[in-house]
Amino acid sequence: MSEEKICVEFAEAEHAKYSERICNLIYESALQRGTGIARRSTDYISRKITGGKAVVALDGDNLVGFSYIECWGHGDFVATSGLIVDPQYRHAGLAARIKEKTFELARMKFPYAKIFSITTSLPVMKLNSRIGYKPVTFSELTDDEEFWQGCQGCVNYDILQRNNRRMCLCTGMLYDPAEHQAPQSKEQLSRGVLGKLLKIRK
Repeated sequence: MSEEKICVEFAEAEHAKYSERICNLIYESALQRGTGIARRSTDYISRKITGGKAVVALDGDNLVGFSYIECWGHGDFVATSGLIVDPQYRHAGLAARIKEKTFELARMKFPYAKIFSITTSLPVMKLNSRIGYKPVTFSELTDDEEFWQGCQGCVNYDILQRNNRRMCLCTGMLYDPAEHQAPQSKEQLSRGVLGKLLKIRK
């Protein structure tokens, strides 16, 4: 298996045909790990793909990896979720490529939103840290009820409930774009002001 042959790209409507395979990969991974991955229906995955909120990894016509994003709290938060790699394609850097592409998608579609992830996977935590995420308590994540209801498909949901949603086996991680904005130079600020003035005069 050559990593160069694998294409990691933003999902298109035509990729919805892989929805069942994606669900099976998610389920099989959950069984192997015993924790942390909520089950998703094929319809749910299809909507993410056709809605332009997913990333696929393809080795020719074979789907070998997937991830998606979801917007919460009226656009204040975006979650990156469902990162999965075919077992035969693991340990070759593919998860990092998918994660980075999913992060790119989130920043492109929701540039001002805080991006978060909850996971039990140490490799995913390392990937998140490399991009700029920081570990946070659940109270710093979205309070959108629909998001937390999505955890019902996880085998650890009872733990989350018992702790009044303050903690679980997952670690919460957050990327705040406001903390990563480079300060503008005087020249950049001047160009910005001039551009606005020219638009007003027109």
